[in-house]
Amino acid sequence: MALTRSGHRMVGLAMMMVVSTVIGTVVVAAARTPSQPSASPPPAAPVQKALPTKYVVLTFDDGPDPVYTPLILDVLAKYDAKATFFEVGRNVVKHPALTKRIHAAGHSVQNHTWTHADLRPLSAASFRQQISSTDQAIRAQTGGTPACLRPPYGAMNSTVTKRAKALGKDLVVWDIDSRDWTKPGTAAIVRRVLAGVHNGSVILMHDGGGNRSQTVAALPTILKTLKARGYGFRTVTC
Repeated sequence: MALTRSGHRMVGLAMMMVVSTVIGTVVVAAARTPSQPSASPPPAAPVQKALPTKYVVLTFDDGPDPVYTPLILDVLAKYDAKATFFEVGRNVVKHPALTKRIHAAGHSVQNHTWTHADLRPLSAASFRQQISSTDQAIRAQTGGTPACLRPPYGAMNSTVTKRAKALGKDLVVWDIDSRDWTKPGTAAIVRRVLAGVHNGSVILMHDGGGNRSQTVAALPTILKTLKARGYGFRTVTC
């Protein structure tokens, strides 16, 4: 259909109005679009404390003891050192809160028999009773069953090894003996521990079974020196 000049002007005017309306809508829509917040930088990764490449395993036998175990725990806490406590079952029953405290502080609690018995001459039933009763006493305070067994006096043979394995236990002894139970004096305990220490050493000391004041007195020097030599402290894993 032919359009007059007047019609052309009207169509053009209408198209301009439509375009103007569309543009206005786009502008308004853009104005109403919420601005995107600037991207925040990712949080910095936490700084990891470098673990010492060298380590020793501190072990304490024959506790828990109401006098010496708390003193040893205090020293360990001061030097940020973890240790493994091989506990006698009947002592756990006498002092359950101490076993719970040891575990709560991040130390390892393991089995050292019920009465500190030499395991070699025992019958199979007596052997089982020594280990299982201690497991039960420790489990009541820590919620876990020990997987490590330290035979008293380090006394073991093929029968002990076989029976321990049947009960799910790994035998753990030591390679550095402080002989603190002989009460040789604080300096002697320090010297015996530090003289032969090497990476991976398992060190034997005692928190129970007698007067352990010399052990308590020797421990700060031992820990301080080991840390100065670049050693860390690990617990026994079985």
